[in-house]
Amino acid sequence: MAQTAAAVAALGLTKPNVVDPLQIIFAAIDIEPSDWEGDVLAVAVTEKDVCRSPGSSFENAVLKRLDSQFGGLLSEASAEEDFSGKAGQLVVLRLQGQGFKRLGLIGLGWSAPFTAAACRGLGESFASVAKSARAGSAALALASPGGIHGEFKPNASAAIASGTVLGLYEDNRYRSESSKVHLKRVDLIGFGYGPEVDSKLELASHVSSGVIFGKDLVNSPANVLTPVVLAGEASKIASTYSDVFTATILDEERCRELKMGSYLAVAAASANPPRFIHLCYKPPGGNVKRKLAIVGKGLTFDSGGYNIKVGAVCSIELMKWDMGGSAAVFGAAKALGQIKPPGVQVHFIVAACENMISGTGMRPGDIVTASNGKTIEAYNTDAEGRLTLADSLVYACKQGVDKIIDLATLTGFCRVALGPSIAGILTPSDELHEEVAAASEVSGEKLWRLPLEESYWETMKSGVADMLNTGAIPQGGVITAALFLKQFVHEKVQWMHIDIAGPVWSHKNRSATGFGVSTMVEWVLRNSS
Repeated sequence: MAQTAAAVAALGLTKPNVVDPLQIIFAAIDIEPSDWEGDVLAVAVTEKDVCRSPGSSFENAVLKRLDSQFGGLLSEASAEEDFSGKAGQLVVLRLQGQGFKRLGLIGLGWSAPFTAAACRGLGESFASVAKSARAGSAALALASPGGIHGEFKPNASAAIASGTVLGLYEDNRYRSESSKVHLKRVDLIGFGYGPEVDSKLELASHVSSGVIFGKDLVNSPANVLTPVVLAGEASKIASTYSDVFTATILDEERCRELKMGSYLAVAAASANPPRFIHLCYKPPGGNVKRKLAIVGKGLTFDSGGYNIKVGAVCSIELMKWDMGGSAAVFGAAKALGQIKPPGVQVHFIVAACENMISGTGMRPGDIVTASNGKTIEAYNTDAEGRLTLADSLVYACKQGVDKIIDLATLTGFCRVALGPSIAGILTPSDELHEEVAAASEVSGEKLWRLPLEESYWETMKSGVADMLNTGAIPQGGVITAALFLKQFVHEKVQWMHIDIAGPVWSHKNRSATGFGVSTMVEWVLRNSS
C-alpha cells in the first residue's frame, strides 16, 4: 500500500513511517480438515455441531474425525472450557506431532453465516486466532460445509478473506514501535473451490487494499493530511493506474474561475489552501455504456468555524474523520484501478479544504453563491460540508453522468438516529436505491433508507437568499441536509446521498473503518457490462 501522507515532516515534526503492505495469499481448497498441514487450523462450528452423543464424542463428522485423531483431546478441552459453539466463543489447543501446531474452534451461534456481514465477522475472528498464534500459515474450515448454500459460497469466501485482512491490519505509521504480521498464506476449506471462488478471492484482495487505503486516509491527522496532501494521494492513484485513470487538480484560482463560491467560502479561513480533486476512470478499450460519479466530502479538519464545535458530543478532537467521504471515494478508486471493470466511466470528485476560524473566514449570516448561481445564507458555519458538496455536485453533473452518489460525514443527526454501524441513504430514485441495496448485501455494509420529505424544505427557506444552509429548526436534520444537496443536482440525473457519520469511525478500536469503499466498488461493478 502506498504511503498515505506527506513525505516530509508536518506541524509537530510528524512524519509517518513507511509500512509494508500486507501480502497474504488466499486459496480455496478441497481437502479434509484433518489432512491439512500448517501452523493453525481453525474450525467454525455452530451450536448444533458441538452436540455430543451419549459417549461424549461429537456427532459432527469433521469434529468427530479430529477428536479421534487427537485421542479425545478436542472433546475434553471443549467440555473443560464450556465451549458450546455460541457466537464469539473461542477455544485454541496447542498440539504436538500433528500436521498443524494449533487447533481452534470458533463459535458461530445457532447457524452458519449466511450474510456477507456475518462472514466478514468470521474472518475477523479467524484473524485474531492467527495473529495470537503468530502463524505464518492458517486454514479456516467449516464443521458443516452444507450449512452455507452453494451459490453463496463464492461471496462468503470473499467476505471471509476481506474480514481476515482487515482484522489483521493495524495502522502503525505513527507509532515508534509496531508489531509484525506473520501470516502469509490462508486456505479456506468447505467454502467451495474452482475458478468462480478464485475470482472472488482476487476481487476481495483488491477491495481490501482500497478499504485499507481509505482507513489510512481517515486515520491520518490533520497536521499531516492537508487538502494539498490529499490531492497528492489522489494523483498517485492516477499515476499508478495511468492506463485507466487521469487526474485533474484545481487550485483556488481555478475554482474561483468556475464560480465555486460555496466551496471557497468554507476554505477561506484556513492557512492550508483548498484543492478540488477530480479523478476520471475510463475502461480499457474505451467502450462506455454508463457514466457514474462518486462524490465525497473532503473536510480534512472541521473546527465548526465561528459556530465552533464545543462539548463532548461534538468530538472536535476527532474531526480529522470529516473527510471520510473522500476516503471512501479514493479507496474505491484505488480498488477499481486494480479491477479495471469494462463498460463504465466513473468520475471521483472531492472538494478538499479545512473549516477553520480567522478574520478571512465565513461568518454566520454571510451569503455565498454556488457555481449554479443559487445563493445560500450561511445560517450556521458548522453546516459546511453541504456547501462544499454543492459545488461538487454541480461539477459532477457537468461531466454528463447518468448517476451520482455522494458520501459524507454530514450530520450528527444521522449518527443519533441510526447509531455507529448503519449509514443513512436518501434518494428520490427507487431504481438507484435497489442497486445500492443489492451492492450492500454483497459488501456487508449496513445502509438504511430514510424518507426525502419535500415538505421539510419549508424550514430551509431564507428571507434574503435562495436558501439557508441548515434548517431553522433542528428536527429532521438528516432529511433537510439531503434536500439541500438535491438543489444542486440536475433533475435528469439519478442521485443518492449517503450519510456515513455513524460508521466512519470505530470508537471501540479508536480507528477508521473504511466504510463505503466496498459498497461503492460493488455498485460500480454492477453498472459495468
